[in-house]
Amino acid sequence: MTLRFGLLGAGRIGKVHAKAVSGNPKAKLVAVADAMAPAAQAIADQYGCDVRSIEAILAAKDIDAVVICTPTDTHADLIEKFTKAGKAVFCEKPIDLSLDRVKACLAVVRANKGTLMVGFNRRFDPHFMAVRAEIDKGSIGAVEMVTITSRDPGAPPVDYIKRSGGIFRDMTIHDFDMARFLLGEEITEVSAMAAVLVDPAIGAAGDSDSVQVMLKTATGKMAVISNSRRATYGYDQRIEVHGSRGVVSAENQRPVSIEVANGSGYTRPPLHDFFMTRYTEAYAAEIAAFIETIAGGTAAAPSGEDGLLALALAEAALLSVKEGRVVRVAEVTA
Repeated sequence: MTLRFGLLGAGRIGKVHAKAVSGNPKAKLVAVADAMAPAAQAIADQYGCDVRSIEAILAAKDIDAVVICTPTDTHADLIEKFTKAGKAVFCEKPIDLSLDRVKACLAVVRANKGTLMVGFNRRFDPHFMAVRAEIDKGSIGAVEMVTITSRDPGAPPVDYIKRSGGIFRDMTIHDFDMARFLLGEEITEVSAMAAVLVDPAIGAAGDSDSVQVMLKTATGKMAVISNSRRATYGYDQRIEVHGSRGVVSAENQRPVSIEVANGSGYTRPPLHDFFMTRYTEAYAAEIAAFIETIAGGTAAAPSGEDGLLALALAEAALLSVKEGRVVRVAEVTA
């Protein structure tokens, strides 16, 4: 079976998913839609698909599933429309910036027995998956503490910052999902600090660019997240999981894994420059998992509920910063 895809959104992440879909032998990219006609046409020319409107893709009988890469404020509406039309949906995070809107959207998906997978691609990174596999094998015993470092090489434009929902909902949300993935228990308490250390314009836009978050589960397991919108040395992506019998970690990745030693010392190539190259394998793997979910009729993972829980952690972090205290997740989910 070849799953026939429509791509909604031809921007930066849309290009990544177009490559992932087109590179899968069990998938075909049939059509792309974008408000910017040149962007859609560029993908159509590269991968040999049609340019259609969102409405045409919605009504199309030759499309089985869609990948939603449009602006965040359109996600929930599109999920509902395409679910009602009987098409499987893969949506980039977040589903929406409002917990109530996400809950309403998921209710529509359930009522229509739809398939919804949320794009937390880092779960599919082979290095991070290998860490999870060692946890499952019992190699480090019971998980006790998780450390996640995630720093972008540079801040996005301020115009993007203004509509992103803020660093916790836009950037840290990936790390919230990864913390849940690695801890293996639901997080009950959140304590966060935030500052503007990179660009004063980000602060003027009402956001932060540097944050630290402490998470805790009911049994006392902990995770620490370190985020920055600036890393002069490249795209910094590391995790470490400490357990009762040992530790497992995934270090930064480089396009070329070599080391040169000479009279000047030891040197290695720079890190990947951003997510488009660092997580190429992860994007391909998550689309492959989405296809297998549909073919096998199994539950999608990460699910819409995973998207809701990650957003709840972001909301708890925002409240923690605002009020300067530990916030119980139940406070924002009630």
